[in-house]
Amino acid sequence: MRALALFIRLGQTLIAAAALGLLATGGRSAPAGMIAIPAGAYAPLLTSAAEDPSVPVPAFYLDERPVTNGEFLAFVRANPSWQRGRVSPLFADQSYLKHWSGDLELGPLAPPDSPVVHVSWFAARAYARSLGKRLPTTAEWERTAAVGYTTPDGRNDAELNGDIYRWLARPTPAVIPTAAEARPNALGVRGLFGYIWEWVSDFNTAMVTGESRADSGLERDLFCGSGSVGARDTSDYAAFMRGALRSSLQAYNTTSSLGFRCARDSETSAPSAP
Repeated sequence: MRALALFIRLGQTLIAAAALGLLATGGRSAPAGMIAIPAGAYAPLLTSAAEDPSVPVPAFYLDERPVTNGEFLAFVRANPSWQRGRVSPLFADQSYLKHWSGDLELGPLAPPDSPVVHVSWFAARAYARSLGKRLPTTAEWERTAAVGYTTPDGRNDAELNGDIYRWLARPTPAVIPTAAEARPNALGVRGLFGYIWEWVSDFNTAMVTGESRADSGLERDLFCGSGSVGARDTSDYAAFMRGALRSSLQAYNTTSSLGFRCARDSETSAPSAP
């Protein structure tokens, strides 16, 4: 009887999550390959004592999985200025797409269905814009990542947290596996953890929560012993890792474990800034 009750509760949770997604988009289905993310809230890792830590996040659409090598290859074919041998050093460093066999050849280290890595923020943004999309904000990405496998709140999801920390403990593989079959969270989004880190649109302001001069110490504090002071959850090691990575990046940087996925405003949200 207990197992039956748990099964029924799980079904109710998933149905409720799906219903929230439909309500958030006025009953319209999400664009192909994207998931409707209902409006919610994001609590920044570091906040000042005087401010409300909760940031409202309007409804939006998010790619179900990260952008793949095959999809990025189609982009650089159509946009030669983003090919490995032609890209400006202002927009990508020397390791841009270095795991590909050539400018227009993927090779054994870059299977077409695997998430693309070694891409800069500039390149990721250009790809998203070519499809009429954009990069997700930190608040949007973190709001989605806070969802558990079966519940709206993943903080107490032992399976999710176990998967996250096992991934953090592993070195980046030479060939990143496909995320198409990754276990989805309760909203249906796959591969947020366990595969790659992901660019967000405002990566370089992720540690600033208010007036910039007053908050100028937040980014520095993240890297020293005082990093836990003012933290929303001092046990959330993964969030500290994401914050530290974002704060250390420059827009032209590329790494072997950094890729991206795209977002789009929902029809019920105001248009995003260009």
